[in-house]
Amino acid sequence: MNVHALPVRLRTAIGGVASTCPSRHVSKAAAHDPRWPQIEAALAALRTNGRHAVRIVDAECGAGTLLLQALAEARRLGFTAIEGRGIDRSPLLIGRARAAAHRVTDLAIGVDFAVADMVAALRDEQDLPADIVIWHDLARNRRPEAAHAVRNAGRIVIADDAACQVRGIAA
Repeated sequence: MNVHALPVRLRTAIGGVASTCPSRHVSKAAAHDPRWPQIEAALAALRTNGRHAVRIVDAECGAGTLLLQALAEARRLGFTAIEGRGIDRSPLLIGRARAAAHRVTDLAIGVDFAVADMVAALRDEQDLPADIVIWHDLARNRRPEAAHAVRNAGRIVIADDAACQVRGIAA
């Protein structure tokens, strides 16, 4: 399903609205990431649609900054069960992400970071697709199975170019 097949209120929310609350703390990394407005809009659309739980997967998560910010944003929006999974090939970056995750004290937020091959990890997600999949490297990943794996791993896929693919948002 594409964005234009959604009801107008969801299509408008996912369409790329800038942050509506400039006074809250958003990390510089998230604020300057071209995917951040799409992440905010997707979370807002899910919440507007009555969702109370959300699952976010960040492929090529690096040190986990964007995923952790997305989880905090989900909590700010009122989600009560929030799950995040970060995947990267770099053990060093995953170590940094895990250290940052230890500072998350909100019991409504669960987060895990793993060193893994992106395609294999995203294939594991296909049985129970995430609500949102964030991908940093899709345009540069030349393996044909990468695009297929990321599309099937989540209902909403947000990539570097801030493009948003939506399979459906259900309560």
